Amino acid sequence: IKITKTIDTLVEDIQSLFSGKELLNVANFADALSAKVTLRFLEHLKEREPYLRLSSIGKPIRQQWYDLKGYKGKPLTPDVKMKFLFGDILEELLLFLAKEAGHTVERTQEKVSLDDVPGSIDAIIDGILVDTKSASTYSWHKFNDGRLKEDDPFGYLHQLSGYSAALGGYDGAFLVIDKTLGKLCLDRYSKEELSNFKPKEKIQEVRTSLESDTPPPRCYPDEEDGKSGNRKLGIGCSFCNHNEECWKDSNNGQGLKIYSYSTGPRFLTKVVREPNVFLINKVSN
Repeated sequence: IKITKTIDTLVEDIQSLFSGKELLNVANFADALSAKVTLRFLEHLKEREPYLRLSSIGKPIRQQWYDLKGYKGKPLTPDVKMKFLFGDILEELLLFLAKEAGHTVERTQEKVSLDDVPGSIDAIIDGILVDTKSASTYSWHKFNDGRLKEDDPFGYLHQLSGYSAALGGYDGAFLVIDKTLGKLCLDRYSKEELSNFKPKEKIQEVRTSLESDTPPPRCYPDEEDGKSGNRKLGIGCSFCNHNEECWKDSNNGQGLKIYSYSTGPRFLTKVVREPNVFLINKVSN
């Protein structure tokens, strides 16, 4: 008798593959991975017109305003592109392992649409809408501990709610891998919980903002940088591709000053005490 697996055991079943005796069908994974890597390396060859997507409806409104108004922002560096590629590989691996672990993986990368806003789901696993994510250890714990509702700077829950609504109402989950430690978790949400994020209203909010030639209010305020009197961008702004344009009036109109710290670049909006680290560059009007 074939036992139908449910998503309740997905993480444990994937982990059990590492102690199993059966060989995995790696040829399927190789084909999917080849296509994913090829697409990532060909991205720069085509200029993509800006348009609203379900994957981005949860981003802050001002950030989307810059995106959809055609502001180019900073070009992605090779290390950032490598990080994205690494994420693509890990997320493809999760879907492959889920299937190899005996779970039903269907409708991978299926095109969907909500109020004429397109999107592409990762998969339906055991009847549940699943979005795969690779995350830092800090972010992984937010998914694992159920804290994403309180701290979701990239709008992942809005994204999942948009996919759910586009499919007519699906329970959803994030299948997440800690890209440093290899830990897995499944962060689940009912279709009722997802509907509370009101994706159609979010879409309309973005569209309304585009009617103005003036950007909406800033997404996040800047923050104190220790006790120096300096101020810096928060994490939400630090990762934004438009932070230099958005904060060009900082530092008394000189623009952001970006310093190289051991933890990564730090974007200062106000410099009272000059940091004793390398100044990467100063952006001016």
